[in-house]
Amino acid sequence: MKTHALVLFSGGQDSTTCLAWALDRYQYVETIGFDYGQRHAVELECRQTVLASLREQFPAWARKLGDDHMLDLSILGQISDTALTTGKAIEMQNNGLPNTFVPGRNLLFFTLAAAVAYRRGLQVLVGGMCETDYSGYPDCRDNTLKSLQVTLALGMDQRLIVETPLMWIDKAQTWEMASQLGGKTLVDLIREETHTCYVGDHTTRYNWGYGCGQCPACELRRTGYEAFTA
Repeated sequence: MKTHALVLFSGGQDSTTCLAWALDRYQYVETIGFDYGQRHAVELECRQTVLASLREQFPAWARKLGDDHMLDLSILGQISDTALTTGKAIEMQNNGLPNTFVPGRNLLFFTLAAAVAYRRGLQVLVGGMCETDYSGYPDCRDNTLKSLQVTLALGMDQRLIVETPLMWIDKAQTWEMASQLGGKTLVDLIREETHTCYVGDHTTRYNWGYGCGQCPACELRRTGYEAFTA
């Protein structure tokens, strides 16, 4: 029985829902975040706000919630030329992927998370990747993460489980999952305190939360919330 988990936690809607899912499921949970020079660095501030709110508003989860780890992954920003790491306009590329795709990002995230999990005695890695409502990123695909789970287990000589609870659900169902896990309190926390917008706008508020309202991340979050509340 795997009872200790490490959640890849960005401070956004998906990773906050996954953190709640892990806290509901496992006996002990730690979190890890990455500063990679992202354009929407405001999410790093939101991380701490969300963690504090979860501890305050969900005492049963607070008892399970352990240390938070923040890793400097600025090298990723240095080798990337994307709309997530520079101020360029968000657009589709000739390869069919949006230029918000940061090559190797999730591969590096999970590799470093596995190293931390190994040292901390954590057996499960939890990520908010999704292949249903997503931007087409190849490192979010189920096959990629299944393959990575095998590679990490072999490389660490230890059985590590990669869990992706959002993989086959859309954004409306992600809102519904949050509601089932933490009721209106968690839904409101996600609306008010998490950050998803690629542009990094955390000043303009909509009924679904903060954002520019136009980037792909805002569009997915908006349409999902509208379907959830319809």
